[in-house]
Amino acid sequence: MSALHVVNKPQSRSQTLRSCLRLLQPGDALLLIEDGVYACADTGENRLLWQNLPADVSCHVLQPDLDARGITLPLTAFALVEDAGFVDLVCRHDKTLSWF
Repeated sequence: MSALHVVNKPQSRSQTLRSCLRLLQPGDALLLIEDGVYACADTGENRLLWQNLPADVSCHVLQPDLDARGITLPLTAFALVEDAGFVDLVCRHDKTLSWF
């Protein structure tokens, strides 16, 4: 049973993202939205954060939220999705967990 984990907070402001990362299972997907997109900016700190993900976890980031925050270079591990892609991710997974 796969889950979509939706995170809207960066690791710098709360433990929400780190808590989510500890619970990811193979086959799950992660979607960063709102201020959570800061966690996929290409920085040394962020590269370290994403090193130990299970191999089968797919990572996505909401393109409109990247654009709104001026992030032009997300880490390559992240697939860019628009609003329709967000809906598709919800439909492809058995459950959706929101980390707010």
